[in-house]
Amino acid sequence: MTPQKTARELFQTAYANRYTWDANFPGYSADVQVVQGGKVYTGKICIHRDMSIEVTEVSNEEVEQGIYTQLQDIINHRQPTSFEESYGNYEFIQGEIDDKGAVDILVRDESTESHYKIRGGEFCQVRRVMGRMAFEIDTHASLDTGSGYVATCYDAIFRNRETNEVKSILKFQDTFEKIGEYYILAKQVVQDCLAGDSNQTEFSYSNIKLIKSAVV
Repeated sequence: MTPQKTARELFQTAYANRYTWDANFPGYSADVQVVQGGKVYTGKICIHRDMSIEVTEVSNEEVEQGIYTQLQDIINHRQPTSFEESYGNYEFIQGEIDDKGAVDILVRDESTESHYKIRGGEFCQVRRVMGRMAFEIDTHASLDTGSGYVATCYDAIFRNRETNEVKSILKFQDTFEKIGEYYILAKQVVQDCLAGDSNQTEFSYSNIKLIKSAVV
């Protein structure tokens, strides 16, 4: 009889199953188009090998910041970090299994705690409190890249932690392209459900090119 995995082992497996770029990732450049509120904005972006970000030629400062924030989020999810470096000092406590077979795991250290749900070796939910805001992210679909999974359909609910009032509900649909050996975000549609269908933002990336190493 195969022994059941501990909460730590379940979490570590899901963590290892995520798709991340490897140590040879060269960075990439692309053209970007943002459609928001009936207006179209264009520009150029670059994620360098050292994971620094450049956003240029965008006429609207708020849109430029939105692009930068999205690219930073991409880096946070694709940048490889070892399990021990990220979670070596955390405690893992297994909770209940829901009706869809997802296992709830509490992850905490001396100052923070988060709840995750894991199903089929993937994270399908995370719940966390940050300051006055509590958020929950649920993943509904993912892409198997052959080198790990990446979420393609997910939503995020933000609440006031004290009153539990829902402040925002966002739905995301992500599309990826394989450029060389790497999967790159090519399109993201973000819908603000509280504001209605008209409040939708679409990020599109084209002319995606990996950065070639300089010839010495």
